[in-house]
Parts: sequence; structure tokens; C-alpha cells
Amino acid sequence: MEGRLGWSLKEAWAKEPVLTVSFTIRTMALLLPLLSSYTKYTSMINQATPYNYPVPVRDDGNMSDITSHPQDPQGPSLQ
Repeated sequence: MEGRLGWSLKEAWAKEPVLTVSFTIRTMALLLPLLSSYTKYTSMINQATPYNYPVPVRDDGNMSDITSHPQDPQGPSLQ
């Protein structure tokens, strides 16, 4: 099997080197991302990143326990 593959690659290189190089580049472009170590970490990051981020709630006047602005002081003062 390996002999046939080597022979066919040698024949393809002798007859059509441009096509052989283009198929080699295409094959590497398809296989290398799957074999890369970055693929594992990229999928881990994508799973850990939330799709919905929390949004601060604004006071409409009817909520006594929520501040009107997120940076307003809340709780007991340190003074």
C-alpha cells in the first residue's frame, strides 16, 4: 500500500507538479487545524463564554431595593 502511494505521488509529481502542490496545500489546510493544539483550547473557551451577559437593572421608581444607577453607593456607609 505504501509503495503504491509513493509511486503514485512520484508519478503525479513528474507529470503535473502544480496540481500535486495545490492538492498537498489543500490537504494540509484541511487537516492541520484539526490536529492543532489550539483547537482544544478554542472549543474550551467557546463553551465557557456565556451567550447572554447580565445587564444592570435601572430603577423606574417602583423598586426600593435597586439603586437608580449601578455606581450609586449602597449599603452602610464607612464614615
